[in-house]
Amino acid sequence: MVRVGIVGATGYGGAELIRLLAGHPHVQIANLYSSSAEGEAFDKSFPHVSGLGLPDLMPIDAQSMSEDNDVVFLATPAGVSAGLSPQLMELGKAKVIDLSGDFRLESAEAYRTWYKREPAPAQWVQKAAYGLTEWNREQVAGASLVANPGCYPTATLLALIPLTRSGWVKPGSWIVDAKSGVSGAGRGVNLGVHYSEINESIHAYKVSKHQHTPEIEQELARQSGVESFVQFTPHLVPMTRGILVTAYGQLETKVTQEQVQELLESTYADKPFVRIRPAGSQPRTKEVLGSNYCDIAAHVDERTGRIILLSVIDNMVKGAAGQAVQNMNVMFQFPEKAGLPLVPVFP
Repeated sequence: MVRVGIVGATGYGGAELIRLLAGHPHVQIANLYSSSAEGEAFDKSFPHVSGLGLPDLMPIDAQSMSEDNDVVFLATPAGVSAGLSPQLMELGKAKVIDLSGDFRLESAEAYRTWYKREPAPAQWVQKAAYGLTEWNREQVAGASLVANPGCYPTATLLALIPLTRSGWVKPGSWIVDAKSGVSGAGRGVNLGVHYSEINESIHAYKVSKHQHTPEIEQELARQSGVESFVQFTPHLVPMTRGILVTAYGQLETKVTQEQVQELLESTYADKPFVRIRPAGSQPRTKEVLGSNYCDIAAHVDERTGRIILLSVIDNMVKGAAGQAVQNMNVMFQFPEKAGLPLVPVFP
């Protein structure tokens, strides 16, 4: 059994990791760490996991974390992992999967610009594998440090990469309209996620300034060899979970709905967590709730010469904890589906 430690266990990402890993046949949840609730029983913060026999919350200490775990998940805010992951890597005993954004961007200057803080040491950023499993499986399999992708980039990149690689879409023409549930903002208390502020309302935020923008552009360029800007606008909607991405690209050549459908289906034929929906489908976030699936549908608009891609995920699973478990499975050569629910929650 692989011994797992979770840092930031009392956040939503940490709690979701516990939900998934509690049923994983090849791991033991050995240690839970928190900077705010050390010494407390975990089910004091999350009574829904009572009866699992989970360990009490422990203080964050790199030395003991390295010695007591085979893999450590860092479900922490940006900035924490930049200091903690290098310590764990230098101790050299435990693998690390970072759910924050500290190791996603190759450019230190881009990180400073978009995250407004100092980046992690360059030597460790260079060694981190970007954990978009479907496109970086070999790098993830051989990595000791994995940068788990952001939730918006996951839903966006899985849809956009095949079409960008095809050469059918004009570089720089992608417009990405994304909508997320409130859990993506984390468990912290702030005015923007109060019930009376978010209920019966929808609004855009961080327009042209969201930190996931350079991550999307970087990985599109890496996977397609085509560098281009992406116009990305996120919105907050009054639901707990889910992301819907609607992406628009200007076609450079005439392609049919059938050609696009064949491209997507052949690209993801052997990828168990990407489901290409039939032509004309309009996937809903409800249809992936609680699962590690990304459902994608394509529409070719012959009238405007554009392609429209729809992509849905559960932001807490495929957008965070589930993808992290998927990456762990690849790193330890477990079955890729191990510990991950194969049927979404419905209704």
